[in-house]
Amino acid sequence: MTQPTFDPSSIESILHEERHFNPPSDFVDRMGSVYVSSLSDYEKIYNRSISDPQAFWTEIAEQLHWYRPWDRVLEWSPPDAKWFVGGQTNICDNCVDRQVRNGHGDETAIIWEGEPVDNGGPEIRRLTYADLQRETARLGNALKKLGVRKGDVVTIYMGMVPELAIAMLACARIGAAHSVIFGGFSSQAIADRVTDADSRVIITGDGAWRRGKIVPLKDNVDQACETLAAGNRDVDAVVVLKRCENAINWQDGRDHWYHELTAAADEDCPPEAMDSEDVLFLLYTSGSTGKPKGIVHTTGGYMVFTYITARYVFNLHPGRDQVYWCTADCGWVTGHSYIVYGVLPNRVPSLMYEGAPNFPAEDRFWDIVERHRVTQFYTAPTAIRAFMKWGAEHAEKHDLSSLKVLGTVGEPINPEAWMWYHRVIGGERCPIVDTWWQTETGGHMITPLPGATPTTPGSCTLPFFGIDAAVVNEKGEEQPANTGGLLVIRKPWPGMLRGIHGDRERFLETYWRRVENMYCAGDGAKRDEHGYFWIMGRIDDVINVSGHRLGTMEVESALVSHPAVVEAAVVGVPHEIKGTGIAAFVTLESHAEPSADLREQLRDHVAREIGAIAKPDQIRLTDALPKTRSGKIMRRLLRDVAAGTDTEQDVTTLEDLTVLAKLRESEEE
Repeated sequence: MTQPTFDPSSIESILHEERHFNPPSDFVDRMGSVYVSSLSDYEKIYNRSISDPQAFWTEIAEQLHWYRPWDRVLEWSPPDAKWFVGGQTNICDNCVDRQVRNGHGDETAIIWEGEPVDNGGPEIRRLTYADLQRETARLGNALKKLGVRKGDVVTIYMGMVPELAIAMLACARIGAAHSVIFGGFSSQAIADRVTDADSRVIITGDGAWRRGKIVPLKDNVDQACETLAAGNRDVDAVVVLKRCENAINWQDGRDHWYHELTAAADEDCPPEAMDSEDVLFLLYTSGSTGKPKGIVHTTGGYMVFTYITARYVFNLHPGRDQVYWCTADCGWVTGHSYIVYGVLPNRVPSLMYEGAPNFPAEDRFWDIVERHRVTQFYTAPTAIRAFMKWGAEHAEKHDLSSLKVLGTVGEPINPEAWMWYHRVIGGERCPIVDTWWQTETGGHMITPLPGATPTTPGSCTLPFFGIDAAVVNEKGEEQPANTGGLLVIRKPWPGMLRGIHGDRERFLETYWRRVENMYCAGDGAKRDEHGYFWIMGRIDDVINVSGHRLGTMEVESALVSHPAVVEAAVVGVPHEIKGTGIAAFVTLESHAEPSADLREQLRDHVAREIGAIAKPDQIRLTDALPKTRSGKIMRRLLRDVAAGTDTEQDVTTLEDLTVLAKLRESEEE
């Protein structure tokens, strides 16, 4: 198998942004201090991190606790890296126990706010490091009693409750890898991921709150278990957190109440000494083929990388009355790296919110910021565009003066949303850190540093320390300024993925074969005359919806599984709120009658099969799809149709030229 031919220089830059913002002059005074205070300081540290990476990463790693020091900082045989070789550590110990040992057990580690609001306000819980030590130990011992051993994979499918973070940390504590599945995914998605990971234990909840309604988590797990059983795969244990107290089915012998297991468990559970290269977690992300990819991250390098990127990018200082809030879900890598594993070692309270940003009203996020005096706020451009649509008045009625650093994650942010964020939320006084990174990279790769980096709306600016990022052609030759190309990383970094679970060939093909010995991110990019990076979009068929990468094949497979559908093609389409929406072109069986009701049925069907995040925004019912003579669907033409733009692309290989005209007339909602 070879990579498709791609001419990076064919990516045109249509965004021309001239606005520039220096770090606020009073930023250092308001923060107390910053780790990197000027662009010249950044350049000095960056140059050292590239010229002598082993010394640089040694100094960072020594700030954390290791049971056994490493023998070698790095072993690099492209594409395989081993970091801190021979070292032994435990990331739960560094997040939790180290803080208790150092006398900070009574300090707040996690602030949690539930979605429901009554006359007394929302439910709020504050967990100290001592609380986390006790609860992760109890759950760790309970998992051991259920037969979980070092190296096993535990599946976690929960809402955004403290027990989700506790479950992740408990797995790390006992040396079990975890596989967290976003609570909005369907039973089939659970079954697929449990099968691939060969997981035998699932931690879930009875339900989760979302916009005032209960998401039936346990029901979805039960359906997944039925699917697994039909394929002769049994789940040994399902641990159920009682959250919503909705009615659930119960299977004696398999199902266990979370609270009963932990209440009966011992509080003494010493963290397992883990080799630096032992697997910490699997996290499944969609690819351009139907099967999700189980991205493998290991212990030591990921721990060091998330710790230092969180510290520098958000300017986290323990003991400074800081409250950090990342609005992501722990079902995504952002939640792994920048709610749990990167923030807790820095000893700054990490806020978790259970529900939707517009429940019970569109000002919920700003109500939370005001109530908890949030200082660092990290969210997605999708959310920012939604806030813009709802109106600035929702933010303006709250006191947001506590905010000091704003961040964006998940996709490139368009300049107008950046400016709205800067003016309305930041009051023109907060640096914005527009971070580019991926599930595969583990942590921030290209990002401004607050207090140091001048920013330009729409650009993620400069590489983080130790990151040798470049824009190249397919020969690996660096492109001139303002010329499109492939975004690559030319040197290893500690947080990098170690593979795709059970699929070495896919790992090589997806990331390493397009440009020899360089990690290919799958994004097109350019660097401007200042050396700033601009991300220009994906070079494959993955759709980035609200910051979440979804493979077209998964959505197409879900559509075709409906009895009325014979064929489907899915493409991304510009969307005012999500950035990119999903447009589906569907050919029906001869007996099916096109209707608005059928389109809604298909949307709901996709939501059941994959999850609500994959629900198409457009469904066009058509008699035929544009295909080459060999039968390949020409999705590049469908993108033009979905976006309502004229096609100026080569159509010489199109089998039937009349199909395009018919598609443009096709009924859509």
